[in-house]
Amino acid sequence: MIEIFILSLIQGVAEFLPISSSSHLILMSEFLDFENKSLSIDVSLHIGSFFAVVIYFFKDIIKFIDNRILFLKIFISSMPVMVIGFFLAETGIIEKFRNINVIAWTTILFGILLYISDKFKLIKNIENHFTYKSAIFIGLFQILSLLPGVSRSGISITAARLLNFKRVDSAKISFLISIPILAAVSFYGLKNLIFEDNFYFTKLNLISIFFSFFFSLITIKYFLKFLGKFNLNIFVYYRILLGLILLIFTYLQN
Repeated sequence: MIEIFILSLIQGVAEFLPISSSSHLILMSEFLDFENKSLSIDVSLHIGSFFAVVIYFFKDIIKFIDNRILFLKIFISSMPVMVIGFFLAETGIIEKFRNINVIAWTTILFGILLYISDKFKLIKNIENHFTYKSAIFIGLFQILSLLPGVSRSGISITAARLLNFKRVDSAKISFLISIPILAAVSFYGLKNLIFEDNFYFTKLNLISIFFSFFFSLITIKYFLKFLGKFNLNIFVYYRILLGLILLIFTYLQN
């Protein structure tokens, strides 16, 4: 149960903060021998995050259904990472990048890029300035999130800030784009699980969904409040510090 709690906490918090959930989950599996870290638990964690973002932005989603153009832009922005991600997952190429050394460097470098982007002007909002061009630009940037340590939310927020979107609007764009992406990840994982001979949904899966949902919802709410008052520097410092610690660790290991 404690393992499920920790994994759900990492997923719920790191999925929506610009610090990379996948890298933290990979690191956790490197340093701790979790018995419950399996594909079914991983899928459950993503399902919890998916439900959280859908519920939090439910009113916005309803508006998007009425405003089909804006809905289409969100979908277009999510497509590049889903297509490339599916290809990398099916070919197994993505597994070659899942090591601590790669995570260390991507954590530092994309933390620096986040810092640079946050110095851009704060003039645009999602309602009036989220064009097809900006949707494609942010969508293409998100492909980089397939590298462990980059952070999907971090790179999409970075891309939006480079386009002069306000911090809260940058985060909203990132979270809304995450809806089809989380849905696709969950569906892909479920598809693979269905073909496993001994797969069945257990109490641990339900607990994983609940805790992931809870931590994701709390993170979304308070991260948006945070961005209304503060800049992104604290996340930059965290990324650089974490990256340096990991580099020292890999150096000592060698």
